[in-house]
Amino acid sequence: MKIILDQGLPRSAVRLLQERGHDVLHTGDCGMSCSSDTEIMEFARQQKRVVVTLDSDFHAIMALTEADNPSVIRIRIEGLRAEGLTNILQKVLEKCEDDIIAGAIVSVTEKQIRLRKLPLTPSEK
Repeated sequence: MKIILDQGLPRSAVRLLQERGHDVLHTGDCGMSCSSDTEIMEFARQQKRVVVTLDSDFHAIMALTEADNPSVIRIRIEGLRAEGLTNILQKVLEKCEDDIIAGAIVSVTEKQIRLRKLPLTPSEK
């Protein structure tokens, strides 16, 4: 899967995810460390990448624009190191791959994975 990791997530996770077969970029490694969330979303859309972030703004943008892509995975667990992030993402991708490919927003906590298919309907906003 093609992924872009947002600022705040460990850059060292890129290599670990690549070792598991994913095409991964980090915003800090592709000249987007100061880019707005909207710019990152547009880059992900053009590159057909899934955005992985700690930031709730990405889900809000998807809801307000009624967009059907890119998929966004919000990690709601602070302080993850590269290995922990890699393990969590691998589980999410295995469990939700078809929905993520089709277009979804995913929210991940220590206890659950919540998924909503895109575009969001007015009742889901």
